[in-house]
Amino acid sequence: MPTVKIVEFDSVASPPEDLLLRLSALEAPWVVIPVIQRVFLFDDAGSQHPPFATLVGSLRASLAATLARLPPLAGRIVFLPSTGDAAIDCSASEGSGVRFIVAESDEADAGRLGGDADHDVDAFKAFVPKLKVDVLPAEVLAVQVTRLKGGVAVGVAMHHAVVDGRSVWRFFQAWAAACRGDDAAAEAVVAGLTFDRAVIALPGGEELTRSTLRKYAPNLPLDINLFPNAPINLPRRTFTVTTQHIDRLKQRISGHTTSAQAGSTPAPSSFVAVVALAWVSFVRAKHPAVISADHDVYVFFFIDCRGRRGIDPPVGENYFGTCITGCLAKATARDLLAVDGFAAATAAVQREVRRAAEDPLALWDWMDLLSWLPMDRMVNISGSPRYPAYEVADFGWGAPSRTELITMNNCGQVVLVAAKGGGGSVQASVCMHPDHMGAFKSHFLNSLSG
Repeated sequence: MPTVKIVEFDSVASPPEDLLLRLSALEAPWVVIPVIQRVFLFDDAGSQHPPFATLVGSLRASLAATLARLPPLAGRIVFLPSTGDAAIDCSASEGSGVRFIVAESDEADAGRLGGDADHDVDAFKAFVPKLKVDVLPAEVLAVQVTRLKGGVAVGVAMHHAVVDGRSVWRFFQAWAAACRGDDAAAEAVVAGLTFDRAVIALPGGEELTRSTLRKYAPNLPLDINLFPNAPINLPRRTFTVTTQHIDRLKQRISGHTTSAQAGSTPAPSSFVAVVALAWVSFVRAKHPAVISADHDVYVFFFIDCRGRRGIDPPVGENYFGTCITGCLAKATARDLLAVDGFAAATAAVQREVRRAAEDPLALWDWMDLLSWLPMDRMVNISGSPRYPAYEVADFGWGAPSRTELITMNNCGQVVLVAAKGGGGSVQASVCMHPDHMGAFKSHFLNSLSG
């Protein structure tokens, strides 16, 4: 693990806002599973970066401008004992603002870290800040900028009760545009956004949110992080699924579809195709040591509820917060181990996507699944191929050479974003137990090339 030395602590503030935003029932579960950590690596092989001090100054100043546009990110999650609510306090309370850490590592090579398919997990973790979330008030955002050998790492930690995937990438897009000096683009990203949690009108209203908090965080404002100590690091590897690979996967599906089915079932999306392949590869990698042919196996993922039926009135596309619910597809391992296992997996994922489109709130209390699901037989999907991770993160010195989600440490966790270069390719980052990573890799790559 490379040595990372902290050289500066600072706090970036924004103008205080008289906003107290009570969390919705869709946001309340994330109080106890709070942290999103992501790192961006920038390789300066062409010596295009500005001096490190200048780069840090630009990031700090543009972050302040972005926080003024997105005030919940500079706030704190607080507990309101008079009502039992948790809320985002955007006022200038004690300890408010965003921690901004500057660090350096002469041992960590940006080129190597950005190019290796296998993750240097310890190094990546050293480039992101830890968010203070074990008690309320809890931080919402922290930033760390680390000078590397031949480059820079920008690490961010965010609270999941305040942002989901769509909101995370809106923040990065607005911050990067401001850092480039493109204020018009930054303003366009945030134009018309609403922070009002009341737009998520679930049956049960405010009392549903309070009962959800009591269920999962009964000791508020204390002792709220379900996973305060991270387990041992598991191997992680990044795969790039090109548009040609995806077309080939879709052709395999059509080869197992009857003419009657073809007329009634739409072609799978890139998301469905990659999720199905990861699911089958996971099951094959763990069979027969962990998963037998008779076992039920699962894949879990989230859907964005903005604009969907089932919430009345529908939540607008301009909502900045967390507005996602769970989806769970199930199959028998035998079906996924069969010759047409990929087709079976695709059909199961497609059915669940269609179910969620019709009834997005059926699994709104997705955390309840954790009480009975066999985690060693479940793939957990985060992210989406629609997230333009590389396209939006140009802070003024080019797109990152690598970006990865750091908060992934469960066997079978898969994180999806649009791959570098765009064009419909998908980056799939996979966490597996070392006993099974080799078999997963072999099946996944063979299926792409076959």
